[in-house]
Amino acid sequence: MTATSATRHLDLPGGRIAYDDTEGTGPLVLCLPGLGDTRGVFRHAAPLLVAAGYRVVTADLRGAGESSADWASYNPEDSAEDTIALLRHLGAGPAIVVGTSFTGASVLWIAAEAPELVAGIVLSGPFIRDIPKNAVIKAAEWLVGRTPALWLTYWKTLFPTRKPADHAAYAARLKTSLKQPGHVAALRAMLASSRAACENRAAELTRPALVVMGTKDSDFKDPAAEARLVAERTHGTVVMVDGSGHYPQAEFPDAWVAAVAEFAAKAAA
Repeated sequence: MTATSATRHLDLPGGRIAYDDTEGTGPLVLCLPGLGDTRGVFRHAAPLLVAAGYRVVTADLRGAGESSADWASYNPEDSAEDTIALLRHLGAGPAIVVGTSFTGASVLWIAAEAPELVAGIVLSGPFIRDIPKNAVIKAAEWLVGRTPALWLTYWKTLFPTRKPADHAAYAARLKTSLKQPGHVAALRAMLASSRAACENRAAELTRPALVVMGTKDSDFKDPAAEARLVAERTHGTVVMVDGSGHYPQAEFPDAWVAAVAEFAAKAAA
């Protein structure tokens, strides 16, 4: 993906999904962002993956970025089914499928539902289970899902060590995106959704998995322990990115890409 990549769209029953495609000749790596973000979270990592010899596709979730925002529901399995349709449309698999945060659960569903399309899965800062929430956390989620400004206040805390050089400009673009009709409502629906249906499919996985977690990921009480738990359930391996928060692909793209490229080379062989 480059700064001038043209947005493409895939029309599906219920809406449109926006994506970029480098159209490279190497193995396909398809990257999904988390909720409240766009495919732009991979803006620094994607060119590095391309340079490493991969075809990279990044997609916006339903209700976010340049995808439409009038879908009937916004569960992680919905995003999974959208991605399965995109993989079939691309016809370039089996792919390495990358899930971030919310879409970590989606990637479990994808690999279980359509293993023929998947060479391996990467779970970056993943939420694959419904972690119990106390009243404070529930109230915080309700609050940050009210307006773009409140969400951005929270989002900016997810980069504790090294913000990208274009961090402020990207934050402004993200805020503009969230102001589009239906986008905050979609964000609220994602925040309220359950991961149980996707978590239950972990036992069906037959493809290799990599868990990438930042050591300072504030979304988890103990990031290393959560990474180990996810790896156990997916029979995967763990790479911890020292100093990174929730988005190592943006905060430490070199380290994140090194881990993903090494895993992809083995999984796609």
